[in-house]
Parts: sequence; structure tokens; C-alpha cells
Amino acid sequence: MNPYLDVIIRSAAVYLFMVIALRIFGKKELSQLNTADVILILLISNAVQNAMVGNNTTLLGGISAATVLFTINFTLKKLMYRFKKFSDFMLEKPEILIHDGTLDFKILSKLNITSDELKEAMREHGVEYFADVKLAMLEIDGNISIITGDKMLKQTHYKRRKNHKNLIQGM
Repeated sequence: MNPYLDVIIRSAAVYLFMVIALRIFGKKELSQLNTADVILILLISNAVQNAMVGNNTTLLGGISAATVLFTINFTLKKLMYRFKKFSDFMLEKPEILIHDGTLDFKILSKLNITSDELKEAMREHGVEYFADVKLAMLEIDGNISIITGDKMLKQTHYKRRKNHKNLIQGM
């Protein structure tokens, strides 16, 4: 077999495996990386490097692998944009955490979001009490959006971080 075709096939297989693994284990968790997440990503990249290029350590072999990864990523994004069902499969839906001051404990439990995390997000948005929250949502990128009943809207930002307990459960 052509050594570069081998690199292309291996790289595509590893990329598709990683997409499926992130879908299964929840890519929302990658929205903001903590130390353990960075270590995990570094170890995964080291573990799959040889699976992609085998013993082909040439410059062209590395460029071939990178080209395949960029091409597949570009193609998947185009497919998600064009086909809603494919996009729905690849991306998780936003989840309502609080509606009119009422917490959805079932969803919070399913998503492993602690009350401390939710309170932190509220503080980041300048909200002190659950009753003041008109709507809080966990967005598909891991952000927690909070809308209050105030007439004055302001833009704030909070990204959910995966805690150590969730990291261990995900492994």
C-alpha cells in the first residue's frame, strides 16, 4: 500500500473515532479546559499520533495527516450546516436550567451541574437569587446564558468548567 494513502486512512479513522468519542462523552465539557482536561488532551494526542502516521515520520507524512484532519473537519462543518438531521446528531441541544426562577433539578442532575456552578454563573451575570432568573440555559458550547426580568440587558460571559468528579466519571 502507498505509505501516504496509509497515513490518510489512519488519520481519517482517528478523526472519526475522536468525533464519536466526544459525542458519547459530551463535548460540552470541552468548552473551558481545566488542568486535568489539558492533560487529557495532550495524552490523547500523543496516544493517537502513531495510530495516524504509523512509522512514517516524514514531513510529507505529517502534512498529509494534517491535511486529512482539516479536510474532514471542514466537510463535517459543511454537512452540519446543510443537513439539519446530521447537525442535530452531532450537536447537543441547549437545555433549560431555570425557568421563571424555578430550577429543573432533573436536567441539572442529568448534566451534573451543581448548585455551586449555577450560583457562580448567576454571580458572573450579576444575579443574586434564583427567583430573579427568568431563563437560564446551558448552551451547546457549554456557556450558561442567564436572562433576568430586568429591562436593562447587559452582556456577560460564563463558561461551564468540568469539575474533577465529572472528569473521573467521563474516563
